[in-house]
Amino acid sequence: MPDTAAARSALQVAGAFHSPALLHHCRRSYLWAAEYGRSRGIGFDDELLFVSAMLHDIGLVPVFDSANVPFEEAGGAVAWVFAAGAGWDADRRRRTAEVIVAHMADEVDVAVDPEGHLLELATGLDISGRNPGDWPAEFRAAVLDRFPRLGLIEEFVGCFESQARRKPTSLAGRFVGSGFAARARANPLDAG
Repeated sequence: MPDTAAARSALQVAGAFHSPALLHHCRRSYLWAAEYGRSRGIGFDDELLFVSAMLHDIGLVPVFDSANVPFEEAGGAVAWVFAAGAGWDADRRRRTAEVIVAHMADEVDVAVDPEGHLLELATGLDISGRNPGDWPAEFRAAVLDRFPRLGLIEEFVGCFESQARRKPTSLAGRFVGSGFAARARANPLDAG
């Protein structure tokens, strides 16, 4: 975790509003993303990545769940407000929201958005078990030991199914329609 006031505040916000399983997901997502970036020499803004990772799913939390917009856009708006409160300039606020929205994309161009690229890969691993071999087995085990999964997948599938019922044209709706639950439940991070 970066040693900044914004990072500490983002962790406090995530801790106050996320369930324990969702909070651990956010913590793991940051660790997966940062490790991937560092091990491949991808330059990224560590504070921006951390804040975005802590808040990327806040739009799934009932108090911040929008009736009208996809959860990633609602989360991006919450993060923009958080960043304003942290004193970040307009460009940095915009970037935080962009990273959060981008984490739901099929692919994010690392040259255009390194933090979005890293968060998209990290959440793909943590939720769907995509490309676990991209992280060393010892690192995966250490992260999972420090931040256990705590039944994340069933909670997450429930959140996505709720999003899909209320917002069927959202990315969450399309994910659910394309077999998301089965992919998430087959995540190798939950095996053993």
